[in-house]
Amino acid sequence: MAAYSFTLSSFFTQPTPSIYGSKRFNLSLQSSFPLKYQHNQTLRIVSSSVSISNLGLRTGPDDLVASILSKVVQTNGGVSLTKKEHEEVAEVADELQKYCVDEPVKCPLIFGEWDVVYCSRPTSPGGGYRSALGRLFFRTKEMIQAVEAPDTVRNKVSFSVFGFLDGEVSLKGKLKVLDGQWIQVIFEPPELKVGALDFRYGGESEVKLQITYIDEKVRLGKGSRGSLFVFQRRG
Repeated sequence: MAAYSFTLSSFFTQPTPSIYGSKRFNLSLQSSFPLKYQHNQTLRIVSSSVSISNLGLRTGPDDLVASILSKVVQTNGGVSLTKKEHEEVAEVADELQKYCVDEPVKCPLIFGEWDVVYCSRPTSPGGGYRSALGRLFFRTKEMIQAVEAPDTVRNKVSFSVFGFLDGEVSLKGKLKVLDGQWIQVIFEPPELKVGALDFRYGGESEVKLQITYIDEKVRLGKGSRGSLFVFQRRG
């Protein structure tokens, strides 16, 4: 009777349900056990190697929406994210863009109230109130954009001054469709309310935004200077 060893080594790529591709790891199984055999023979099973290439599995839009919201919600509009985390948000946004409807500016889902839950440039929504210096004095409570039929856009950033005096700055604008994806909004001078004070200041402003994805839950957009916005429907 002879004792034989049995060794199986496998090295492969295992697809994972992630948009970032596949995860590569080693799996090694080794076992040694006696075998009854009538002749004095040597049995050897050589190591086996199996490689499975990236299958190109694509995560669906629902999973991508859940992923991007998990990355941006409760981040103070993106302020608390690291550079790497901003890059991860951008990667998910690029994947979602592949599922965008044709001519999203004509999609009725564009209308409604939206929370501005993320911007790759924190000062884009709210201007100086959201700058590094402004955040020392103005603690942002919420950022809201309302798109009303047929062509009205209202932006509002509410805040507290030094943590005890409530205020808000709001903008009202007129929406103009430029093409199937791009819109232009020309805003009236902003209105500032702090305590009992209520006044307008400055002049008109203009923004252009490309709608890169929209559904019942979220809307993604890119500004003309490359800023990425994530809007989450309210209610």
